[in-house]
Amino acid sequence: MNRKLKNSELTRKSVTEFKASEKTPLIIILDNIRSLNNIGSVFRTADAFLIQKIYLCGITAQPPHREIQKTALGATDAVDWEYVEDTVTLSRKLKQDHIHLCAIEQAEDAVMLNEFTPEKGKTYAIIFGNEVKGVQQEVVSESDTVIEIPQFGTKHSLNISVSCGVVVWDLFSKMNV
Repeated sequence: MNRKLKNSELTRKSVTEFKASEKTPLIIILDNIRSLNNIGSVFRTADAFLIQKIYLCGITAQPPHREIQKTALGATDAVDWEYVEDTVTLSRKLKQDHIHLCAIEQAEDAVMLNEFTPEKGKTYAIIFGNEVKGVQQEVVSESDTVIEIPQFGTKHSLNISVSCGVVVWDLFSKMNV
């Protein structure tokens, strides 16, 4: 019989240890995310997989905020983040810094997530868009790669926090094989 572990039995990093840890070469960009719960969930995912940084862009709310904290559960203290007003400007700057931009979107010539293989030694910025409109077309056009999450049911999309969890886990596992 398996016994569930208590929180006190889980070996987790302190915020100081997290900040000092080597990070996964992934950056998350949130492009005009409306839901504060989604933002908090993305922070939790970023914490779980040692993500380098989160960029909050456009209308995306910023910590500290009670509704973000509800789902982030303190991850906003550990994960580095920055607010940048314009996602297009940020995308161009990151490209100049040799960061590979990946819009997570349904688009012509998109690469299916299961078929995408990250290159060793490269840093990737994964861009998640607005819950209704998705990633801005101009940002999609700036991206080096468009990655689509394969879906087989009746709906056209996943919730942004679920999409983030799926993509981050997939890339994290491929980078750490």
